[in-house]
Amino acid sequence: MRAAQVVDCGRPPVVSDREPPAATEGYVLVDVLAAPITPLDLLCATGTSYFGRPATPYVPGVQGVGRAGARVVWFPTSAGMAPGDGSMAERAAVPEADLVTLPASVDPVEVAALGLSAVAAHMALTWRGELAPGEQVIVLGAGGVVGQAAVQLARATGARRVIAGARSEAARARAEKAGADVVVALDTDDVGELAERFIAAADGPVDLVLDPLYGAPAAAAAKALGPHGRLVNLGSSASETCPIDSSTLRGRSLRLLGYTNNALTREQRAAAVTAIAEHAAGGTLTVAHEVAPLADVGAAWQRQAEGTAAGRIVLRP
Repeated sequence: MRAAQVVDCGRPPVVSDREPPAATEGYVLVDVLAAPITPLDLLCATGTSYFGRPATPYVPGVQGVGRAGARVVWFPTSAGMAPGDGSMAERAAVPEADLVTLPASVDPVEVAALGLSAVAAHMALTWRGELAPGEQVIVLGAGGVVGQAAVQLARATGARRVIAGARSEAARARAEKAGADVVVALDTDDVGELAERFIAAADGPVDLVLDPLYGAPAAAAAKALGPHGRLVNLGSSASETCPIDSSTLRGRSLRLLGYTNNALTREQRAAAVTAIAEHAAGGTLTVAHEVAPLADVGAAWQRQAEGTAAGRIVLRP
C-alpha cells in the first residue's frame, strides 16, 4: 500500500510503498478515506514533544475517517506518541473499541477536518464550561479549527451572543464566517486595550470564555467576565503564561478551568465525535479546510506547519 512515513524527525513525511497492516485480535482493518494533518502530528514528528522521540520510520496521523466493512467510521491512533502507525496511509489497523460509526450521509473530509479539534471545542464548552442556553460567550483564537467549531457549537448549544477574538485579518474573516456576532481584533498585547474591546463588544457581563491562546488575550477576556464567570483554557498558542490579576479573579469569584482531550474516557470521546458528526451531517458545523492527495503530503505538511494553508489540510489516500 502507499503510505506517508516520517523517516527523520524534524523533516516532512515522504510517500513510499510498504506492507499493509494485518488484522490481529481486537483490531479491525480500515480503508482510510480522509486523514487530517493536525498540530499534534506536527509536534510528535519533531521528536521534541513530551511523548519523547518516536521510533522511525512510522506512519503519522493521530486520527482519520475510513470504511470498515459497510460502516464509515472515525478512528484515533497513537502514532508519534507510542509505537505504531497512523492514518496517513491507504489502510490502518485500529482497535475495534476505538471505532466510532458515523452517519451514512456525512462527508468523510468534513469530519476529518473537524475531528478532535471540534471534540475539544464541544467538550470544553459543555462538559468543562457548563454552557447554558442564554449565556454570553467569548471564543478566543476563533479563526483556528477549535475556535471556528466553538463559535458554531456555542450557538447550537443556545448561547445568546458569541464574541470572537482573532489575531490576523484572515482569522477574523473565518471567525465572522463561522457566525460570531462580533469579532474583536487581537492585534495588541495591551491587556487593558483588549479588555475595553471585549467589554464594548459584549451585551453586559460575559458568562464563559473559551481560550486556546492564554497570554494577554485570556487576561483581557477575563476582565469581561461577570460574577462567577468561567474561563476554560485548552491551549497556549499565544503564551505559556497569563497576566490575569488577582483582583479580577477574587473580585468576581471567577473559575479558571483546564481542559484536555486526554482526560476524556473512550465513551465520552465517542459521544462527542458522534455529536460533531451529526452537526456536520446536518450542515450546522464546518471549518475552513482544503484537500490534498496523499502523494503531496510533503508539501501539504510544510504548508500546515508554516501556517500558510487555507485551513486544516485533509489528505485523501
